[in-house]
Amino acid sequence: MADGVAGEGDTLVAIGANLPGVDGAGPLATCRAAAAALEGILGLSLAAVSGWWETAPDPPLPGSPWYVNGVARLRGEADPAALLAALQAVEAAHGRVRPYPNAPRTLDLDIIAMGRLVRDAPDPVVPHPRAHLRRFVLEPLAQVWPGWTHPVSGLSVAAMLSDLPPAPMRPLG
Repeated sequence: MADGVAGEGDTLVAIGANLPGVDGAGPLATCRAAAAALEGILGLSLAAVSGWWETAPDPPLPGSPWYVNGVARLRGEADPAALLAALQAVEAAHGRVRPYPNAPRTLDLDIIAMGRLVRDAPDPVVPHPRAHLRRFVLEPLAQVWPGWTHPVSGLSVAAMLSDLPPAPMRPLG
């Protein structure tokens, strides 16, 4: 997919899971199903899905399984609050519960960015306040939009990646 003006309004959604889904499917199958469920959500079209990465929990939690992570790039416009609600409905359909912060999960969908939108409140905060610090977000993001720049810092995804320390992660076949 080409970068540039045509994609400036695109939305980036991080996808992750580290527990089996309610149907017993593994995290990779759940993430793939969630990516497919993004097609047509609120009228958005699924423009690209990254490869999948296996990543260590961040922050590290004893006994917590590794995550499967990826990023989807959606084309079209949507209201941020409506998109958050729609993503949370997809999470709930896959058995997501929130017993405590950073708990292992069957599915996690995070809005990373919505075009050049900058929004501090109400939820969702856009761009995601910690995405630039997370290699497990930026590596797959670079696959679906290598020319993306952070709407606040103006840094390219490549520059943000170069600023991060190595992290335990590996691409899945």
